[in-house]
Amino acid sequence: MASAIQKNATIMKTLLLTLFALVAITTAEDVGIEKILHNGNNRFTARMFYEVAKENKEKSFVLSAFSVLTPLAQLALASEGVSHEELLNAIGFTDAKTITEIFSLIDEKDNSIKGVQLKKASKVYIATGLKIHEEFAKVSKSVFHSEIANIDFNDSENAANEINAWVEDQTNHRIKKLVKPGDLEASIALLVNALYFKGTWKYRFDESSTEIKDFYVTKTKTTKVSMMQKTVFSSYGYSKKLRSKILELPYAGDQASLLIVLPHEVEYIGSLIELLRDPKVLEEETKEMLEVKVEVSVPKFKIETTTKLMEVLTNMNITKIFGSEAKLNKLLENRKEIHISGAVQKAFIEVNEEGAEAAAANVFYVMYSEPLVEPLKNEFIADHPFVFYLKAHNDIIFNGVFYGS
Repeated sequence: MASAIQKNATIMKTLLLTLFALVAITTAEDVGIEKILHNGNNRFTARMFYEVAKENKEKSFVLSAFSVLTPLAQLALASEGVSHEELLNAIGFTDAKTITEIFSLIDEKDNSIKGVQLKKASKVYIATGLKIHEEFAKVSKSVFHSEIANIDFNDSENAANEINAWVEDQTNHRIKKLVKPGDLEASIALLVNALYFKGTWKYRFDESSTEIKDFYVTKTKTTKVSMMQKTVFSSYGYSKKLRSKILELPYAGDQASLLIVLPHEVEYIGSLIELLRDPKVLEEETKEMLEVKVEVSVPKFKIETTTKLMEVLTNMNITKIFGSEAKLNKLLENRKEIHISGAVQKAFIEVNEEGAEAAAANVFYVMYSEPLVEPLKNEFIADHPFVFYLKAHNDIIFNGVFYGS
């Protein structure tokens, strides 16, 4: 009897040790995937931020590099060869398996975030008469939770209205008119995605404390802004390397925040942008921040930015998907000579006494590669010489050319 009990205890101990080992392995794998996501997103964001900053010198702008990861990851899974490798390298993911693991992790993290609203949506539009590749449809639905719909791009006015209405619904009506009818006429597919955020401050600003004050654009040029003011307990520090004060204002739930890097000198912003090209710098310089009592004055602001992603991504050495080397062979059934003809992001952010609201939407246009350069219309007018084939049981038994006589 004692021997049986001892044997069972040994088995139970072995099972527990095995279970702990499995948990440890799973945790290590999760940490590895999370690190790949963190580093990849940081690197991609730093690169995109620098390129967009170059296009908006001395202009306020907002972007969401994070939201661009979704269509680029989709295109990575839809592509082959050099374009596939280029996309993987650009977003910092090693292979297709890593993409599926990372986006599953993103879902898990976003669904568990407390205190704020964070919503993502993705949709693939396919021209009427064409069919999405079965494998791409499967992964788009399971990994990216993409809706898939056929649409008549030839009826460009109604198509644009339908797409724009979907984007508005996903972004609380903050992103409007993402696509224009004229941009759809040559399209055979669109990859569209949206990201929406809304959060309230952990320590809200009192509207009665907001005052109109000077904001120094340069040492000699000022403009008037509504400056919010409050004494709060927040993470705060000074970076010698960035020559900047750094403040992190938390949102309710303590799982989201607004980080502000304020250069010590008014006209140092250009140098700061250059330093932030290295994604490791900001992470290193925020490690020494301390939770202290801070008297905060920050402006209310609202920014809307349209970014031509094709130009920005090309400057980031993402070029293959925009030309004949795209090889998006896994996007559409029986349609391999296709490429991305354009890409646009619209982004919005508003920061006020209550908190912040932000939204972004991206569209990637897919069209036929050369030699087909004109939009495909639902008409067939044989008013010039043509080749003909007569087939029986799917075999050609006669063929020729007709020149009109």
